[in-house]
Amino acid sequence: MDKSALIYVAGHRGLVGSAIVRALKADGYTNIITRSHDELDLTDAAATQAFFSAEVPQYVFLAAAKVGGIVANNTYPADFIRQNTAIQLNVIDSAWRAGAKRLLFLGSSCIYPKAAPQPMKEDYLLTGPLEATNRAYALAKIAGIEMCWSYNRQFGTRYLAAMPTNLYGPNDNYHATNSHVIPGLIRRFHEAAKDGTPRVSVWGSGKPRREFLFSTDMAEACIKLMTSDDAVFDRLLQTERSKTDFIPPLVNIGSGVDLTIQELAEAIKATIGYKGEIVFDPSLPDGTPRKLMDISKIAEFGWRPKVGLTEGLKLAYADYLSTLDVSSSG
Repeated sequence: MDKSALIYVAGHRGLVGSAIVRALKADGYTNIITRSHDELDLTDAAATQAFFSAEVPQYVFLAAAKVGGIVANNTYPADFIRQNTAIQLNVIDSAWRAGAKRLLFLGSSCIYPKAAPQPMKEDYLLTGPLEATNRAYALAKIAGIEMCWSYNRQFGTRYLAAMPTNLYGPNDNYHATNSHVIPGLIRRFHEAAKDGTPRVSVWGSGKPRREFLFSTDMAEACIKLMTSDDAVFDRLLQTERSKTDFIPPLVNIGSGVDLTIQELAEAIKATIGYKGEIVFDPSLPDGTPRKLMDISKIAEFGWRPKVGLTEGLKLAYADYLSTLDVSSSG
């Protein structure tokens, strides 16, 4: 990408999109366009197409999505599949109509089967049943991958799907019930420490293993993919075989390291300085037993994550505290 190329980041206020915008600016890209939800509702097909027709971005990072943890996914499955499929359909189709040179679609590791071999390779897509608690969201993201692949095959577009592992970092969602595990636990341990609560209850048995990646590392990987030369990018798109073989244009982005939810809870407890007890509730769902990404494909680019979990949790906690400062000052 030329430093002055017109780049559209969809979902720039979220965890993923904001990290990509910061990374682009840090790398010297000067022509980044964004729209808030109030300015542009991406579930509105006509509005999305009008935006693309007027702006004609050359490169698109599709990070806009409705996201949430187990509780949110289990409670609002219709919202998750409806809103995410609408956003993907409108942005990908409008990008094609506007002649975008490249598009990077951001998905999720939940696209892989619940019982997939570990670590999970890109080839494991659609090889088994999905985790039930977030099936609607996973199917929406799988549809997004299929859209990229189908437009590439039929129209010659150059759209790539990147599947990040569990992300955390600045601009995360710290909602009491609808957040992902790290921001949710940061809030709960902080409030317990502030209120002197003797114990914090954590969903499930604590035994499932999860992989986590700081959002800044994810953003750098995305830019590395989008700025690769044509020959490398075409290999990622699998252009030589994808018209006949099941080889989607898909790349995993992860840390390559996992830990149990119990170990994660202990790490967050230590980061915040909470002195009470952690209690696990096995009557509540664990989700997938293990989710570890195979990152050999992205590692071939020379990319590796820089922010370890200990450092990342400190940065994430500082971000959470900054949201409290804003709330109190408001």
